[in-house]
Amino acid sequence: MTAITNGLPRDRMLSEPRDLDLRGKSGSRALKNSVATAVMWAAFAIAVIPLVWILLTVAVKGGHLILDSTWWTNSQQGITARREGGGAVHAIQGTLIQGLVTALISVPIGVLTAVYLVEYGRGRFARIVSFMVDILTGVPSIVAGLFIYAVFITTFGFTRAGIFVCLSLTLLMIPVVVRSTEEMLKLVPNELREAAYALGVPKWKTIFSVVLPTAFSGIITGVLLGLARVMGETAPLLILGPYTKAIATDLFGGNMATLPTMINQDRDQAVTLPAYDRIWAAALTLILLILLLNLLGRLAGRFSKV
Repeated sequence: MTAITNGLPRDRMLSEPRDLDLRGKSGSRALKNSVATAVMWAAFAIAVIPLVWILLTVAVKGGHLILDSTWWTNSQQGITARREGGGAVHAIQGTLIQGLVTALISVPIGVLTAVYLVEYGRGRFARIVSFMVDILTGVPSIVAGLFIYAVFITTFGFTRAGIFVCLSLTLLMIPVVVRSTEEMLKLVPNELREAAYALGVPKWKTIFSVVLPTAFSGIITGVLLGLARVMGETAPLLILGPYTKAIATDLFGGNMATLPTMINQDRDQAVTLPAYDRIWAAALTLILLILLLNLLGRLAGRFSKV
């Protein structure tokens, strides 16, 4: 027979404090969750608001020029600081050419280095390679430009050209590709490797047929992050690749225009309205190019999943 105290069963009285305690703990967790959610949204707003502000400013001040077809078909040859008109085709071509050559040099070196560190790297040599990659990650762009200048221009007597810009940008892009590829390779399940080994597939073929295709979308993302970084660099271009207003596509033929150097060139003449507008239009063009590269990379990653 259940004992009754103050009109309530004893077992109910004994359970009520525990229920109240659980409700209290649940309320505390809900409060902490609400606070954490509010902090995360605040951090998101702090990060996004300046970004949106910058994008809107660039779009408003430079959008009217890029909507003109001549911006994409003409160069600045013969255009003075006070004269309106001209385009950025010479700078767009230079940026794309230098970015493509930089990627062609950096991506194989970076990906193979990451494969070595993840799949083969053991012992002192692997630690040295990893340490050198960490050093390259923190090298300022101007130091990379000065290093290439000291080696090829000062020591060997070459003239400044676009190919040396590509070499300096390669020093900046390789560590980004190595670290991003390394992390993607580590995410590939070991079961896939073991299944291939069980079928008698050699290790090198497993890496190129199973591991790399599985991590392909992440590798592409890392490559585009590195490419986006180097396409916006200015210091190596100022040191090694002087600006020209004419169309120049020869990497070994002296001056070559790029969007960053076009922005810097017009910055010195921005007291006039045409030059001022061209600065914003060139900046917006560079943003759109990098955005397009990221969209293409995501598209390639989506259609290449194993």
